[in-house]
Amino acid sequence: MHRDLPTEPRADEAAIVSAARALRGDAVQMLQDLVAQPSLLGHEQGAQDVMERAFQGLDLRVDRFAIDEERLRQHPAYSPSIVSYEGRTNVVGIHQPRGLTRGQSLIFNGHIDVVPVGAEALWSRPPFEPFIDGDRLYGRGACDMKAGLVAYTMAFKALQSLGLEPAAPVYLQSVIEEECTGNGALACLVEGYRADAAIITEPVGGITTCQMGVLWLRIEVLGKPVHASVAQTGVGAIDFSMYLFGKLKELEARWNAPSARYRCFAHNQHPVNFNLGRIEGGEWASSVPTACRSDIRIGFYPDIKVGQVKAEVEALLAAAYAAHPASAALQYKIVYEGFQADGFDLPLDLPVIRALQQCHEDIAGAPLLPFAFTGTTDAKFFNLYGDTPSVCYGPTGASYHGIDEWVSLASLMEVTAVLAVFMARWCGVNPRA
Repeated sequence: MHRDLPTEPRADEAAIVSAARALRGDAVQMLQDLVAQPSLLGHEQGAQDVMERAFQGLDLRVDRFAIDEERLRQHPAYSPSIVSYEGRTNVVGIHQPRGLTRGQSLIFNGHIDVVPVGAEALWSRPPFEPFIDGDRLYGRGACDMKAGLVAYTMAFKALQSLGLEPAAPVYLQSVIEEECTGNGALACLVEGYRADAAIITEPVGGITTCQMGVLWLRIEVLGKPVHASVAQTGVGAIDFSMYLFGKLKELEARWNAPSARYRCFAHNQHPVNFNLGRIEGGEWASSVPTACRSDIRIGFYPDIKVGQVKAEVEALLAAAYAAHPASAALQYKIVYEGFQADGFDLPLDLPVIRALQQCHEDIAGAPLLPFAFTGTTDAKFFNLYGDTPSVCYGPTGASYHGIDEWVSLASLMEVTAVLAVFMARWCGVNPRA
């Protein structure tokens, strides 16, 4: 008996949205499981185990691979690492269509690492014991960005629950070390992962189409120690460190001047931030300090490159040192460790931007506005080095990098629905074999 060949399935988008919303319980449980894993720098593997099990549960092929730092060092986007990569892995869930391959390929990317909790005494509850209060799920990493990892995982699961699969390759990436180097995402590029677009499910609000560059540096100072009773005859390393940082803040002010602002940040009153994130120095209350270490983060505009920033900072510090009246008794050196990241600025008419904006508006009933981020994300690697247009879009909350971090569960489920529909539109869908 002759039968007509089946036509390409058309996704019932209302059904996709309903399927995504029906996964709220699964989404909350997965997020709680992830937040309960204290995936601080160098300790990400418990949370990566959770991601590997989630990808296996979606019947994805799992590629769990170690970071090959020697290979990364050859790449222009490499940032000097802070801790060893031994025993630390990325996890990628790989979907290859079983049926006809059509549509456009897609990468979902998110980072599993979280920043330190700070003074734990300031938290209302222990930071790695997730708890829910109304619409908010609290805990370190809940917003930045474990909810984003859950959102893309549940979006894929929503399609599966309807007997569908993307009709193009989809790669679900859970990477380490976004918070200090980005070398986890870079390792995915070095491993060969590419697609027609990438979505980083960061909690930035809106859709990130422009972001700053970021440089980390350490200034190590040696001073002239004497007894505190004659402190005026010595030169304190801490005092000199603060003097140097003050000179850097003058550069920050110049870059923040309205006439100096890059166009994406024209309406931001303070887009450039130089942050003294850590300082360690001195030996004894009654001794003028011998040594001081300052860890500093410098933001800069997308039309400036890392090399230019280094040159300007080095010249500024050299001039400040030369002008100091006690320079003969002082020594300093600059050590580059952590981020050496250029920024980017995307054309607003890119297909991935237009398509994601339309999906969000169709489902959320509100426009998804371009957002210029004054920090850095892993989107830079895909845009600058991976020939893969990339934007950030994810669940929202508050207090990430702060105290009592939380994510909105309503936002998590809305983003999950948007990503599921986007995947169906961007990749097309096939019936699951």
